[in-house]
Amino acid sequence: MNIKFRKATLNEIPQIWEILQKAIQRRKEDGSNQWQDGYPNPEVIKNDMEKEAGFVLTGNEKVIGYCAVFINDEPAYANIEGKWLTNDDFVVFHRVAIAEDYLGKGLAKEMMRFIEDFALGHNIYSVKADTNFDNLAMMKSFEKAGYTYCGDVYFRGSARKAYEKVLVKSIV
Repeated sequence: MNIKFRKATLNEIPQIWEILQKAIQRRKEDGSNQWQDGYPNPEVIKNDMEKEAGFVLTGNEKVIGYCAVFINDEPAYANIEGKWLTNDDFVVFHRVAIAEDYLGKGLAKEMMRFIEDFALGHNIYSVKADTNFDNLAMMKSFEKAGYTYCGDVYFRGSARKAYEKVLVKSIV
């Protein structure tokens, strides 16, 4: 399968929303509180795109995953209960979701690799992210991909586990 990572387009919102709705349902079935409060929603996706932060993972040109990627744009991270590994520029990603038919194929890890390449392409050597305290699958994905648990951050009144990965500058 030919996998690519690129900016999402507005006409892809219906496909992205379908992927996110199924992910929201999976979180509910897993007994998680994450994404059970009306967030994310199509307006959030549209806002991501207006900020040029909405990205899709495609397989053979079909949208199979979504996430939002920002540079230095997560105010909640300034108030971490814990300590980040770095205090320099960072890339942060949110709303990671893989299409149901493509689960278990390592695509979330692949998406994280693309995000790390995005960071390096902007001369940024830190990637930060967070997840709900009860999203065990995402916590495992962070650990497998070499992210370090740094502490807790708070969104909409809830504690979230915050992670960071320091990327290595390549020597040319």
